[in-house]
Amino acid sequence: MKVTPLYDRVLLKRAEEQDVKQGGIIIPDTAKEKPLEAEVIAIGKGRLEDGKVIPLEVKAGDKVLIGKFSGTEVTIDGEELVIVREEEILAIVS
Repeated sequence: MKVTPLYDRVLLKRAEEQDVKQGGIIIPDTAKEKPLEAEVIAIGKGRLEDGKVIPLEVKAGDKVLIGKFSGTEVTIDGEELVIVREEEILAIVS
């Protein structure tokens, strides 16, 4: 299924959290925190300002940082994804 976000929304896939931390401790799924790093999967056309469409700063393939509770979680084709507004993206990781 192909999903294209509308306007200034961005579709993200959160980075996988490691199961084993330093020291060999295994963290169960219920105790894991949501990763802050994500990869941009798809973007909308841009935000509307004064009747003009302003293109987004991010593009597909970018690595970004987002807040723990940012966006709306969705499942598409069995894959856990997040849809956020561009303003909820904190930084682009290079």
